[in-house]
Amino acid sequence: MSLRLANIAVDCADAAALAEFYAALLQRPVDPDANTYFATIGRTTPEPTLMFLCVPDKNPGKNVVHLDLVATDRRAEIERASSLGAKHIADFDEYGTVWSTLADPEGNLFDIAQG
Repeated sequence: MSLRLANIAVDCADAAALAEFYAALLQRPVDPDANTYFATIGRTTPEPTLMFLCVPDKNPGKNVVHLDLVATDRRAEIERASSLGAKHIADFDEYGTVWSTLADPEGNLFDIAQG
Protein backbone atom coordinates (compact mmCIF):
# COMPACT_ATOMS: atom_id res chain seq x y z
CA MET A 1 0.00 0.00 0.00
CA SER A 2 1.14 3.49 -0.72
CA LEU A 3 -0.23 6.93 -1.33
CA ARG A 4 0.77 9.23 -4.14
CA LEU A 5 -0.02 12.88 -4.62
CA ALA A 6 -2.67 13.25 -7.35
CA ASN A 7 -3.99 16.81 -7.17
CA ILE A 8 -3.51 20.08 -5.38
CA ALA A 9 -7.03 21.49 -5.23
CA VAL A 10 -7.78 25.20 -4.90
CA ASP A 11 -11.26 26.47 -4.01
CA CYS A 12 -11.98 29.70 -5.84
CA ALA A 13 -14.63 31.99 -7.37
CA ASP A 14 -13.54 31.59 -11.03
CA ALA A 15 -11.67 28.38 -11.82
CA ALA A 16 -10.57 29.31 -15.35
CA ALA A 17 -9.28 32.74 -14.34
CA LEU A 18 -7.28 31.42 -11.41
CA ALA A 19 -5.94 28.54 -13.54
CA GLU A 20 -4.75 31.08 -16.11
CA PHE A 21 -2.87 32.95 -13.37
CA TYR A 22 -1.09 29.80 -12.17
CA ALA A 23 -0.45 28.63 -15.73
CA ALA A 24 1.33 31.88 -16.45
CA LEU A 25 3.16 31.81 -13.14
CA LEU A 26 4.35 28.21 -13.61
CA GLN A 27 4.75 28.48 -17.39
CA ARG A 28 2.49 25.46 -17.93
CA PRO A 29 -0.67 25.40 -20.08
CA VAL A 30 -4.21 25.18 -18.75
CA ASP A 31 -5.71 21.84 -19.76
CA PRO A 32 -8.47 21.84 -22.42
CA ASP A 33 -12.11 22.42 -21.42
CA ALA A 34 -11.38 24.82 -18.56
CA ASN A 35 -14.42 26.81 -17.48
CA THR A 36 -15.59 29.05 -14.66
CA TYR A 37 -16.41 26.02 -12.49
CA PHE A 38 -13.53 23.60 -13.09
CA ALA A 39 -10.05 23.87 -14.56
CA THR A 40 -6.79 21.94 -14.31
CA ILE A 41 -3.12 22.32 -15.13
CA GLY A 42 -0.96 19.27 -15.80
CA ARG A 43 -3.51 16.46 -16.05
CA THR A 44 -1.30 14.53 -18.48
CA THR A 45 2.07 15.14 -16.80
CA PRO A 46 3.75 13.07 -14.11
CA GLU A 47 3.66 16.07 -11.76
CA PRO A 48 0.66 16.57 -9.47
CA THR A 49 -2.29 18.23 -11.18
CA LEU A 50 -3.35 21.68 -10.04
CA MET A 51 -7.14 21.57 -9.85
CA PHE A 52 -9.30 24.68 -9.50
CA LEU A 53 -12.87 24.31 -8.23
CA CYS A 54 -15.53 27.01 -8.10
CA VAL A 55 -17.19 27.15 -4.68
CA PRO A 56 -20.06 29.42 -3.61
CA ASP A 57 -17.98 31.00 -0.87
CA LYS A 58 -14.83 30.41 1.08
CA ASN A 59 -16.19 29.39 4.44
CA PRO A 60 -14.28 30.46 7.54
CA GLY A 61 -12.36 27.50 8.88
CA LYS A 62 -12.25 25.67 5.54
CA ASN A 63 -8.84 25.66 3.95
CA VAL A 64 -8.96 26.73 0.31
CA VAL A 65 -6.02 24.53 -0.73
CA HIS A 66 -5.94 20.86 0.19
CA LEU A 67 -4.11 17.71 -0.86
CA ASP A 68 -5.93 15.12 -2.97
CA LEU A 69 -4.25 11.77 -2.44
CA VAL A 70 -5.11 8.58 -4.32
CA ALA A 71 -4.78 4.98 -3.11
CA THR A 72 -5.44 1.54 -4.51
CA ASP A 73 -6.96 0.59 -1.14
CA ARG A 74 -8.70 3.76 0.04
CA ARG A 75 -10.24 2.21 3.17
CA ALA A 76 -6.90 0.85 4.38
CA GLU A 77 -5.26 4.23 3.86
CA ILE A 78 -8.09 5.97 5.74
CA GLU A 79 -7.52 3.60 8.64
CA ARG A 80 -3.77 4.20 8.47
CA ALA A 81 -4.23 7.98 8.37
CA SER A 82 -6.61 7.76 11.33
CA SER A 83 -4.06 5.73 13.28
CA LEU A 84 -1.58 8.55 12.67
CA GLY A 85 -3.96 11.14 14.13
CA ALA A 86 -6.27 12.11 11.25
CA LYS A 87 -10.03 12.43 11.69
CA HIS A 88 -12.32 10.88 9.04
CA ILE A 89 -14.84 13.61 8.15
CA ALA A 90 -17.03 12.20 5.33
CA ASP A 91 -17.22 9.95 2.26
CA PHE A 92 -18.26 11.09 -1.23
CA ASP A 93 -19.16 9.48 -4.54
CA GLU A 94 -19.62 12.14 -7.21
CA TYR A 95 -18.83 12.58 -10.90
CA GLY A 96 -17.36 9.08 -11.16
CA THR A 97 -14.93 9.55 -8.28
CA VAL A 98 -15.08 8.03 -4.81
CA TRP A 99 -13.17 9.82 -2.06
CA SER A 100 -13.06 10.56 1.64
CA THR A 101 -12.29 13.84 3.36
CA LEU A 102 -10.12 13.73 6.45
CA ALA A 103 -8.61 16.34 8.75
CA ASP A 104 -4.98 16.23 9.81
CA PRO A 105 -4.08 16.66 13.50
CA GLU A 106 -4.27 20.47 13.12
CA GLY A 107 -7.62 20.36 11.35
CA ASN A 108 -6.38 20.92 7.77
CA LEU A 109 -8.51 18.98 5.30
CA PHE A 110 -7.22 16.48 2.74
CA ASP A 111 -8.85 13.85 0.55
CA ILE A 112 -8.07 10.23 -0.20
CA ALA A 113 -9.61 8.96 -3.45
CA GLN A 114 -9.91 5.45 -4.81
CA GLY A 115 -7.48 5.05 -7.67
